[in-house]
Amino acid sequence: MRGIYTPVTDIRRKVFTEVARMSYEIDDMKDFAYLMRALPYQIMPGEESSLRSSIFLERAIVSERIRLAMGMSLRPIDEVSSVDDELEESIIAEKYYEPPLVNVIPFACNRCPEKSVHVTSMCQGCLAHPCQEVCPKQAIHFENGKSVVDQSKCVKCMRCVNACPYGAIARIDRPCAAACGMDAIHSDKYGRAKIDYDKCVSCGMCLVNCPFGAIVDKGQIFQLVRAIRGGDKVIAIVAPAFINQFPGMTPAKVRPALQALGFADAVEVAIGADLCTIDEAKDFLAEVPEHHPFMGTSCCPAWSVMAKKLFPEYADCISMTMTPMVLTARMIKRERPDARICFIGPCSAKKLEASRRTVRSEVDFVLTFEELMGLFEAKEIDLAKVPDDPEHRFDTASGDGRGFAIAGGVAQAVVNAIHATDPDREVKVAGAQGLAECRKMMMLAKAGKYNGYLLEGMACPGGCIAGAGTIADPGRTAVTLNKFKAEAAHQTPVGVEQPIDIDELKY
Repeated sequence: MRGIYTPVTDIRRKVFTEVARMSYEIDDMKDFAYLMRALPYQIMPGEESSLRSSIFLERAIVSERIRLAMGMSLRPIDEVSSVDDELEESIIAEKYYEPPLVNVIPFACNRCPEKSVHVTSMCQGCLAHPCQEVCPKQAIHFENGKSVVDQSKCVKCMRCVNACPYGAIARIDRPCAAACGMDAIHSDKYGRAKIDYDKCVSCGMCLVNCPFGAIVDKGQIFQLVRAIRGGDKVIAIVAPAFINQFPGMTPAKVRPALQALGFADAVEVAIGADLCTIDEAKDFLAEVPEHHPFMGTSCCPAWSVMAKKLFPEYADCISMTMTPMVLTARMIKRERPDARICFIGPCSAKKLEASRRTVRSEVDFVLTFEELMGLFEAKEIDLAKVPDDPEHRFDTASGDGRGFAIAGGVAQAVVNAIHATDPDREVKVAGAQGLAECRKMMMLAKAGKYNGYLLEGMACPGGCIAGAGTIADPGRTAVTLNKFKAEAAHQTPVGVEQPIDIDELKY
């Protein structure tokens, strides 16, 4: 639903904005506690509900959203607790996410039915009965001339759906479950969506596909702003998918706009993408096919975790190159060890990546673009009026580095780098978007269909520009990104002096 400003989007934005405003303006802990209790009344004012069955339910849901936006956990439904419980533990900048990262607010869930097949009023009661004829389980019979599906017999093979000449038979999927490529969502005993965290890789696709806004990831807005206000030098590292996300913000305005929020500096993660490109090209040339049958790209954490979790025997075939986020953070901390790093990007899975023990010392905070918009609105920053950066620091990466943000871009960057080193080397590429398709790609690789290939996996259909934390329509962003790529001073990082040798970042 990216690019469509829905009531769910509006509530999310208001929560992010008000949590940011509170974090910027309030010092006393008692005032924090009071505002946490008062904000639901501000966000959902009045006496009558506008979206749900009661105003009390709307405010209860907003209360949980506020807690999650501050990195706190959902409260148990069957115990007495206040919305500000655990506030003291969360007020420090060092607090990080307590698992789970992605949460279902139980009383916000619509209890959507799991996958099923239903005959609609469009049924014409035709004489041919193709739906009945193709059903392998005799699950369709006729009542008053209209077809009826016996749910106890139906195996959801969808043959009747495809056979109906009127399109009168509909497949209904729980939206969050349909979007989950890991089959990690099922129903609890009350029919509410429940996440199997042994399967979940925090891609966030369930979050953006739930039309009731019942699924929410935790945030660090509160901790980030407290760190800035406490005098920490926080440097923002911004993913290349930022293009087109914020109306009025051109690449030349990114650094000044973030400095207006209190960041000490801003660096483009596409620089880290250039280093990643060079390293993955080097690894592919050295490892495939002599030591590994294929190599998968590493930059999408949800894809790489999925591949290693479901296909552990091929874990070594996924590139060990650090992601652009980690490379950029590590590069900055070598120069400024006292700095704290905030990754700003399109992805909820990056929050999970940053929580790993091996990454935690490099990346202190993660914000999505949607959360960042909340900060801009809290500070009432008119992005169109932000002056251009005289140094234009967001103009140093290659076109290929910027292209990491779109499906196919990572593999193309690596192929270009390989050809720059070995022009005669044939590099076969396979790519998949969405974890369900990524799983299929790995199954084919396991069967030997992709020996010698470079595999690119993207958890989000369309790539990072369609990540769970994006704001803009992915299609329009793709057009703008391709223009941004073409405007780069150089198209490949090979042969261009890099700010640091990647080998210096491996420790």
